[in-house]
Amino acid sequence: MTITEKILANHTGKKEVHPGELINARVDLILANDITAPIAINEFKKAGGRKVFDKERIALIPDHFAPNKDIASAEQCKILREFSKEQELKLYFEVGRMGIEHALLPEQGIVLPGDLVIGADSHTCTYGGLGAFSTGVGSTDVAAAMITGESWFKVPESMKFICRGKLKKWVGGKDLILHTIGDIGVDGALYRSMEFTGDVIERLPMHGRLTICNMAIEAGGKSGIIAPDNITENYIKNRAGRPYKFYSSDKDAKYMEVKEYDCSKIEPLVACPHLPSNVRPATELFEITIDQVVIGSCTNGRIEDLREAALVLKSRKVHPYVRTIVIPATQDVYRQALEEGLIEIFLNAEASISTPTCGPCLGGYMGVLAKGERAIATTNRNFVGRMGHPESEVYLSNPAVAAASAVLGRIGVPEELGL
Repeated sequence: MTITEKILANHTGKKEVHPGELINARVDLILANDITAPIAINEFKKAGGRKVFDKERIALIPDHFAPNKDIASAEQCKILREFSKEQELKLYFEVGRMGIEHALLPEQGIVLPGDLVIGADSHTCTYGGLGAFSTGVGSTDVAAAMITGESWFKVPESMKFICRGKLKKWVGGKDLILHTIGDIGVDGALYRSMEFTGDVIERLPMHGRLTICNMAIEAGGKSGIIAPDNITENYIKNRAGRPYKFYSSDKDAKYMEVKEYDCSKIEPLVACPHLPSNVRPATELFEITIDQVVIGSCTNGRIEDLREAALVLKSRKVHPYVRTIVIPATQDVYRQALEEGLIEIFLNAEASISTPTCGPCLGGYMGVLAKGERAIATTNRNFVGRMGHPESEVYLSNPAVAAASAVLGRIGVPEELGL
């Protein structure tokens, strides 16, 4: 079996499962945010739910329009708060403690290798970077799982992506997943588990692995997953508060497709409007002027991402006609960035620094685009109107390219700044 099939079989109480099989599986963690949780809570009550199945296994995180953007968002967040109080949920994260959900849960050791995780957010697939099976579901599925502790799945087929070679400077997890999506398209892995392996992945640090799995959904994937190893162990050993299990695919596991990439040829990439698959090398886009830069999100808002951006921005100024917004993904990331002097670098560069929020990624607030404006962002989606006006444009990149573009006032690369 593949790693995905093994995790699903273990949570179903079966010796084995097969692609296409419908199963009912117990879940280790359920999560929802201030957009999706209110619907789930309403359905929970409509279904006659009185008590959640386990108050230590449900995470409610107000992060999309929080801190409250307006009255409507305040009402949404209030529903989470009151339900968490009523159910005595252990994993409710109020503003000041919260972070962007998919960065916060791995950081806090709440998601662990071998887990089965569902979330009412499509980027729940992030946790595959830890060797967990995690996938986004609808709010009604979350409601049912909050009552029963279980959810149903069709066992996905698996695709294997073998990444070989040595990465060039300024190339990381974001470029690897953009290259993959550019190759197979936004529906190239529809309802499939995307398993990433090869010597490039084996050397890739945890933040890069999380970034890759975060964007599996942008290729239509049911999940993304990377087999846990020593890098995983070093990441979780001081975070985990409960047992975990490392799974790996059998050597004779069957895949519906195998792709091999020579990653030494990959340059820093940019996904152009209006699809994550519309990928081009950043060096081909120097004529594209920009109005806004966003460095953050559940894709690239971790401390390593901020370090990369700070390396480019240090002793430089953001272009006078570009607004640059830096959003640490969690409170701990913010604190660490402060201690390391990164916040000072961003301030000296004349960037704006926000408290943790999803905000601009979904066109919510803290960076909405006007008609005709262009942004380059370390976020995960660039659909029409994703960050604001339907006639605005979003380009997706890694933090180094975003930071260089902030200085240049157009899409550019760090090498142009002598780096």
